[in-house]
Amino acid sequence: MSGRPRAKVWFAPVRSPGKKSMVTRAGALLERAGLAEAIADDDLVAVKLHFGEEGNTGFVRPIFVRDVVARIKTAGGKPFLTDGNTLYRGQRANAVDHLNCALHNGFAYATVEAPLIIADGLLGRDACDVPVHGKHFETVRIASGVVNADAMVVLTHVKGHEATGFGGALKNVGMGLGSRSAKQRMHADFEPEVDAEKCTACGQCVRWCPVDAIATGPDRVAVVDYETCYGCGECVAACPFSAIATQWKSTPDAIQEKIVEHVAGALAGKDGKVVYLSFVTDVSPDCDCWHFSDAAVVPDIGVLASTDPVAIDEAAYDLVKAAPGLAGTRGEGLGEGVDKFREISGIDGTKAMAYAEEMGLGARDYELKQVD
Repeated sequence: MSGRPRAKVWFAPVRSPGKKSMVTRAGALLERAGLAEAIADDDLVAVKLHFGEEGNTGFVRPIFVRDVVARIKTAGGKPFLTDGNTLYRGQRANAVDHLNCALHNGFAYATVEAPLIIADGLLGRDACDVPVHGKHFETVRIASGVVNADAMVVLTHVKGHEATGFGGALKNVGMGLGSRSAKQRMHADFEPEVDAEKCTACGQCVRWCPVDAIATGPDRVAVVDYETCYGCGECVAACPFSAIATQWKSTPDAIQEKIVEHVAGALAGKDGKVVYLSFVTDVSPDCDCWHFSDAAVVPDIGVLASTDPVAIDEAAYDLVKAAPGLAGTRGEGLGEGVDKFREISGIDGTKAMAYAEEMGLGARDYELKQVD
């Protein structure tokens, strides 16, 4: 498609003719994709995953993560499990709640044999500005825990998404590793609006604003100078009372492009140091950020591995498209060859892949190499 060589995507289907464990097969895919080549001795290796909300069951199971951790250690790396805090105020909006949620979902050290580090710190503000020179942003704010890591292994649960149509490796990295203020900028072309009834004049937004665009007014309510404000979203992340509301005013295409620009920031300086493992199982129609998981829309398909985030997303999308929709789910009646993600969400989820290829992050043209 782009003149690039075809990217290799390794694939282990759910069924194993050799009756091998999917845990070891998934880890072996990482080896085939080049895990050892991506990790040098003593590398600090960020294992990017989604710990799930309490009540959600779609996230990658800890038993798979433990095997990945063991393989990283064998390669000489020092792995830690990580994700960024969420923009919405659920179970993962700060590091304390986030870690408690992860532990409740089974990601304790005794299970996964690696420490857990929330990549953007206690309140989602520990981030670095990374130049990307994209269509939407010149720089993006990426969680410092990943910026400072030497290498990364990205574990993704493939699913649909109500805002982007499709949730794969690109969304996992871009949305997941942007700081809380970055998540606001991805979701909306932001202009802060203060709810006077919720505002307590605590001053947090005043202290956090990087351009001094907020002050406490005579009525003891935060006041925004819109001539100075440039829509960074830090005030949303700062406010402990949700008096400056999260905004979700954007188009699906724009959100996907903004996510990709944050992927570019997260991958900066890590050429040849990132490997991806995507689980095309329990393919739910919505994001794993919900407190529940809707029924999978297609049968379990398998696991993919690659060093190319665009190719692995393209392969996952194609595999789901080729699968039959399951009766009794939101995929019912969607036959083989029908774009399940687009039919369910009404959104073209491939825009991210196209823009990521345009930005030079990978190739949509891939070679699927099936192994047992």
